[in-house]
Amino acid sequence: MFKKVLVANRGEIATRIIRACKELGIPTVAIYSEADASTYYVKKADEACLVGPGQVSGYLNIYKIIDLARQKKVDAIHPGYGFLAENPEFARACGENGIKFIGPSPEAVWQMGNKSVARNIMKKAGIPVIPGTDGNVETVEDALAFAKEAGYPVMVKATSGGGGRGLRVCHNDEELRRNYVIAKSEAKTAFGNDEIFMEKFIESPRHIEFQVLADAHGNVVHLGERDCSIQRRHQKLVEIAPSLFLDDDLRRRMGEVAVAAARAVNYTNAGTVEFLVDAHRNFYFMEMNTRIQVEHTVTEEVTGIDIVKEMIRIAAGNPLSFSQEDVKISGYAIECRINAEDPKNDFLPSTGKVTAYYSPGGPGVRIDGNVYRGYIIPPYYDSMLAKLTVRGRTWEETLNRTSRCLDEYVIRGVKTTIPFYKRLLKDDIFRSGDFTTKYIDENADRLNYEDERDPAQIAMVVSAAIMAHYRL
Repeated sequence: MFKKVLVANRGEIATRIIRACKELGIPTVAIYSEADASTYYVKKADEACLVGPGQVSGYLNIYKIIDLARQKKVDAIHPGYGFLAENPEFARACGENGIKFIGPSPEAVWQMGNKSVARNIMKKAGIPVIPGTDGNVETVEDALAFAKEAGYPVMVKATSGGGGRGLRVCHNDEELRRNYVIAKSEAKTAFGNDEIFMEKFIESPRHIEFQVLADAHGNVVHLGERDCSIQRRHQKLVEIAPSLFLDDDLRRRMGEVAVAAARAVNYTNAGTVEFLVDAHRNFYFMEMNTRIQVEHTVTEEVTGIDIVKEMIRIAAGNPLSFSQEDVKISGYAIECRINAEDPKNDFLPSTGKVTAYYSPGGPGVRIDGNVYRGYIIPPYYDSMLAKLTVRGRTWEETLNRTSRCLDEYVIRGVKTTIPFYKRLLKDDIFRSGDFTTKYIDENADRLNYEDERDPAQIAMVVSAAIMAHYRL
């Protein structure tokens, strides 16, 4: 096992990795920017290093992080998600400096990170893929030619994309001409690469992903699926395991394909194979994320398997501690991403100071977060404050328990997605499980809610009224 691990990330995922290392008896080194100097994960690590001077650039500085790792004599780095987690050059630099990258090989990271390459590999392996271009689209004329052949709607997608960036849906030639330019610009800004490709757009699909784990001894397993269809603008909000849409036969077939996809690139460590599933239960490979996912918690809750610990063990050269037959799905789990956003104002980020914080608890309740009373939310990073993951024996119990937890969850001082989720959990369509990726967009009126009044603000208004009365 490793002697010391550097966590090349921040926030809740850094805390998650530090906790796994502590349970394995491995000391940790955290890195932090000046904005993160007093945050929770920095205090939980055994050592911590400033990786500035910038608030973001330090987390993206491969050579600075490697240099810190060598100074601290660590023998492994866990990249978490985001930042450098899917950067093949970072994975390669770790290996060149005698440090184990807790993730797949640089080759696998690159192959799956390049959407055109990944698509072609999957086609050759017999994995069902969405109809699309065989490579990058070089001109708008080529894009129009594909759209004419495939038929609208189509998607323009960044070759190096992810998280919905550099992705545009087009319904006619005019939209395609405009979005072709926009998508290339977004891709260049977000990923430093303006290459794009195109796919047929599957209307109102379900977004289903399978968690896979693979070791260096030839063992590859999947841990079942997560339904990530509750999203807006291709950004996931709520994740569920297992999916209410899949039956046993479809689950078996998709799981087998996910394992085959991992084998097609000689994959090792944790990864997620993402699919789109249409109304007729046809499924298509979309992409493979070569890192731990934000929503890995729901899989851990229904399987009892600690995915982060398995990542560390695999990177240390150990075989998987279980087989496919050992993986059992028990009950249901829901994850709500608690974001500092204003759902009533197009989910715009909300920054400021958290003036009150009370998290829920009880059986089957898990909080992964980096927020507390007095925490000042910086404007530099993702808006996620915490993840509420709730497990129950049945779907009904899981729904009711999640609703109860949302009622107990208090974060004041900033706008959050909590009131939106409270309304969502009451909606009949959501509770039935009969939703697609268009659910939020198509049901905006149904999901509207009244703003909750902050008791502190109410008290101030009442106090002011009393003072005014006595002055009279």
